[in-house]
Amino acid sequence: MRAPRVLAVAGATAICALVLTACGATLDRASTSAASNLSPVAREEGRPLRVVATTGQIADTVRRVGGTRVVTHGLMGPGVDPHVYRASESDITRLETADAVFWNGLHLEAGISEVLERIGDLGVHSIRVTDAIDRGGLLAPPEFEGAYDPHVWFDLDLWSIVVETIRDALTEMDPDGASVYRANAAAYIAQIAELDVYVKARALEIEERVRVLVTAHDAFNYFANRYGMEVRGLQGISTEGEASTADVQKLAKFISDREIPAIFIESSVPDQGVQAVIEAAAARGHTVIIGGEIFSDAMGAEGTDEGTYLGMIRHNIDTIVEALRKA
Repeated sequence: MRAPRVLAVAGATAICALVLTACGATLDRASTSAASNLSPVAREEGRPLRVVATTGQIADTVRRVGGTRVVTHGLMGPGVDPHVYRASESDITRLETADAVFWNGLHLEAGISEVLERIGDLGVHSIRVTDAIDRGGLLAPPEFEGAYDPHVWFDLDLWSIVVETIRDALTEMDPDGASVYRANAAAYIAQIAELDVYVKARALEIEERVRVLVTAHDAFNYFANRYGMEVRGLQGISTEGEASTADVQKLAKFISDREIPAIFIESSVPDQGVQAVIEAAAARGHTVIIGGEIFSDAMGAEGTDEGTYLGMIRHNIDTIVEALRKA
């Protein structure tokens, strides 16, 4: 059994109240260390590891690798924007009573990053799943000064590295399950590689001149780089700010000049900005339609194909291709 922690739940709540006034620490680009040397979790025989994961993509991946040896709670459900998410008191209780928390760590969970950093003081293993990714493989847009683009799940090679990080962390915390975690991770990485081939083939179905993905915010740069697409977002990498009238007009001009046929809404971002762009493009004499809803920072509903990482990626490329290849 685990020894009592130094701080009680009330203490964790106090920590939350203290740090949620900040927007979260920006991670240093020189930081490349992966979570390692985690101590095995002491627990009664037969009890699975209790894990909290921040985003749906991370939670689904932990479930796939952990199997029945891990019980995973996803903190941020369908439609939740992690850039602006704030932890509730019940969230803090879940974090405090978990064996481990898995999170992105590249400023994605800006509103709760300090909570996640400090949860280790309560004896909870805190694992940033992106730490093992070589920083040379990450995008560092100038407008996101001091941090990398956190949307790494849209590069399937990078996400395979995340799978390995999760596998290694689970193995260190539960050495008896090592063979299970290795087998599950290997099978999952093979599925990711197969999906990557599918997405590449589908992207080529779009005529090159309109192979442009226009969305509410700039979440798809890794996706675009990998699959030969151009991207434009109304907002920047983060949704913490708001798009201005000038932003709307600039994007509408781009769409009109390039004769882009469709713009896409995101499940975790309000669509008012997208509607404003459509109206601004219409004022310029160009008709652009909503090509469909795609998933960026949050996945679909639990129990649906879109509620899984692989299903989300497949849904996105199918939706994008069907809308743009009609041009």
